[in-house]
Amino acid sequence: MSDPEAIGAAIRAARKESGISQEVLAELAGISERTVRSIESGSGSSSLAAVSAAANALGLRLAAL
Repeated sequence: MSDPEAIGAAIRAARKESGISQEVLAELAGISERTVRSIESGSGSSSLAAVSAAANALGLRLAAL
């Protein structure tokens, strides 16, 4: 599993654990639902700002390696 896939999986798991939809996460993060789908699947080229916004909306923290 690549880093984008692992990050997407963590965001998806946190979203589902929180019981919110991709649509609600998009609204909370100020990004599009399409971007949420892209982040969660680990595909596309979502910006770091978008990934960070989604993570922050779920109470997750991105850490540099």
